[in-house]
Amino acid sequence: MHHIDDPRLTAMGLVAEVIAGLNSRMQPVLSAAGLSDIDFETILRLGRSPGQRLRMTDLAAQTGLSTSGVTRVVDRLERDGLVERVACASDRRASYAALTDAGRARLEAVLPLHLSDIESCFTGLLDDEELTAFLATLRKIRDVVRPCATAGTGEEPPDPRP
Repeated sequence: MHHIDDPRLTAMGLVAEVIAGLNSRMQPVLSAAGLSDIDFETILRLGRSPGQRLRMTDLAAQTGLSTSGVTRVVDRLERDGLVERVACASDRRASYAALTDAGRARLEAVLPLHLSDIESCFTGLLDDEELTAFLATLRKIRDVVRPCATAGTGEEPPDPRP
């Protein structure tokens, strides 16, 4: 049992607690806007992408969803008029998910409240130097555990070789 106080366990526990706490703090604003966590992540990623669209495969890679999972999310968002599918002119097998005007409006409506939540219980707790270091640390970890998180953005994934 001498490993029970290992700081690696503490690190994982703290990350899990912070994620759970942040998700529960963010949920009321997203729910009021009629969005689940994954709906919001999807329209946010589309909104932050070139042309406000991503290939379905890149959207799946960025969100960590399976292809069938991302298809279900896009189907639902398409029914709600927030996203539309666009055929790829150069590759008939590929399709894009694109943010609609209604999707952009929903995103723009929820962002000020969401950013206020982030500021009050997350980034606002850190000074500029701490936040810069924290973001660099998160990217360093993310690039190892989710190297596809920037798929389709033009940002090169890190070289996976040690």
